[in-house]
Parts: sequence; structure tokens; C-alpha cells
Amino acid sequence: MLVLVVVGTAITADVGSASAGPGLAAYTFGASFAVLMFARRRWPVATLLITAAALIVYYMLSYPPIGLAAPLAAALYSAAEQGRPRWSIGTAVALLVVSTAQRILEGDDLAYLLGFETTTSAGLMAAAIALGDGVRARRAWRAELARQEHAARLEREREAARRVEQERLRIARDLHDLMAHTVSVISLHADVARESLRDAPDVAERSLAAARSACSDVGRELRLTLGALRAGDPDDGPAPGLDLLDALVATATAAGLGVDVRASGRPERLPAISDATAYRVVQESLSNVLRHAGARTVRIDLDYGTDTLLLRVSDDGRGAGGAAGPPGWGLTGMRERLALLGGDLRTSSPAEGGFVVEASVPLEDRT
Repeated sequence: MLVLVVVGTAITADVGSASAGPGLAAYTFGASFAVLMFARRRWPVATLLITAAALIVYYMLSYPPIGLAAPLAAALYSAAEQGRPRWSIGTAVALLVVSTAQRILEGDDLAYLLGFETTTSAGLMAAAIALGDGVRARRAWRAELARQEHAARLEREREAARRVEQERLRIARDLHDLMAHTVSVISLHADVARESLRDAPDVAERSLAAARSACSDVGRELRLTLGALRAGDPDDGPAPGLDLLDALVATATAAGLGVDVRASGRPERLPAISDATAYRVVQESLSNVLRHAGARTVRIDLDYGTDTLLLRVSDDGRGAGGAAGPPGWGLTGMRERLALLGGDLRTSSPAEGGFVVEASVPLEDRT
């Protein structure tokens, strides 16, 4: 509509013309420039080229002058805005060169032509092209920001899912370690009670009391775990650590296993996650001894270094080849725990018998 108004006004004014006035054909031709603008968004380059060609034909028919920039500005803008700035620049330069050369050949005043008219037309065309390219660049910038924001949101979602999965695995390992150890202790005490029920009722009573105590302990820990899960943060409660090692050893001793604990180095306060991991490694190792090894004694060595705690749990049982039943997920869980900290786990069966678990627990707090 703006093109129609500007072109129509220029035709009506007919500046510098000695004719009686513009005819209907000039108005019709001028209106065609406005009609072409309806197609500029869908076919920007085609609209630009057709408009430029129509403008040349318009002047060849000696219709009233309407300038170069007014009928062409919208087409130049749309081509640049749609990512075709070279077409806009090339078309504008070609029209300016052809128009200026023709006007010079016709004898127009060179100073006026180059100093005002051509310069004005070039400035208006350049402004239309710059505006279109600026709009395109801003739209592309916004699209890139939206893409980056979407990618960041997806990354946050993936990170959240990864953390949830890690937490799920951690809880599963904790429950496995807890239940496996407690069930092993209960099973051993039940066997002792069954075998001594007739001949040594007091021993049977103590074994049943120990089994009941183990049931109470596991029930309490399960309630704490479920309570933490309902609260939405399983890490709210304190995790078990090596400060509970004596209680763990006492439980194994009550089940008839001789446990020897030896520590070297300077046992300083450990990072919570390293402390909990070391405790779980010892707990799972003792559980495996009680369930599978048929051992009488176990030795636990703790070597505190400056940045690493070396754990070694060895028994005098049947070893890996003679284990009574599969070890289940215990060793896998220990390896996963240590891998999260950058540590490792090694197992072996010495030639003289028994089974050895060696773990390297980094003491750097990576949480």
C-alpha cells in the first residue's frame, strides 16, 4: 500500500514534465509495482527481479519519473530480510549504473545527477537493504539463543536424569549391602540356635536374641532410608562410616567369626562419601565371608595414606573356587561405588586358600 501511495503521488506530481498530465496507463503500470509486493515474502528474489525489469520498461515508455528507490525499496528489503542480500545489492547497483548512464547520455546535468539524485537513490536503497539484513540477523540471533537455551535445557534434564539414576543405584547398593549382611548374620545365628537348642539352651537363647537385634537394626535403617526418600533427599541423614566399624566387627564376631582389625598411618577425618564407601566395602566383604567362605577368621587392614585409604579384607575360607553359591551383586556394587570416586577394587584367591578383597578409596572430597 505504501508503494502504491508513493508511486501514485510521484506520477500525479509529474515533476518537471511538460506534458498535459499522466495517463491511465502510467497509473496502471505504477499500481503493478504495489501488486508485486504481495509476492515478495514468498518469492523475494523473483519479485525483486520482476520489479527491476518492470521499472526499466516503465522508463523506456517515457512515463513520469518516479525515482528508483521508491518502487524498489520493499523488494530490496524483503530479499535481504530473507537472506538474499547479494541479490539486493547486485540489483540496486545494476539499476543505478544503467539509470545514471542513460541520464548522462540524455544530457542531464552531471553535477545534479551525481551529487543529488543518484546519491539519494543509492542511500535509500542501501538503507532498505541494511534494514532487511539487520532484521534477518536479529531473527537468526534470536533463533540461535532459542536453540542454545533448548540445548541447555536438554542437558540439564539429562544431568538430572543421570543424577537420579546414580542416586537410585546408590540406594539399591545400600539396601543390598544392608540386607545381605543382616540376613547372613540372622542365618548364622538361626543355625547356631537350631543346633544348640537341646544341648545348650542358653547359647540358643543368645543366638536368637542376636538375630532379633539384627532384625531390629535392619528395620530401623530401612525406616530411616524410606523416611529420607519420602522427604525427597536421601542424603539428609548421616551415612554410616568407619566410626561404626567396631559395631560391624562385633556383629560378625557374635556370628562366630574371628575378626582381626589392624590400622596403619594417621586416621584423620575422612570425607563423608569416602568414609561411607570404605564402610560399605568392609560390610559387604564380611557379608560375603559369612555367606560363602566358610571361614573361621578374617583380617581387616586399613592403611591411611595422604590421599588414599587402602583396604584389605582377607579370610581363611574356601576361596573363590569353593564358595558356596554365587556372590550376587556385592562385588559389582563395591566396584561401582569405588569407580564413582576414582578408586578401584581387586579380588584374589591365594594358593594357600582363602579370599582377598583389596580396595583403593580416594580421600579427596569430590562432592
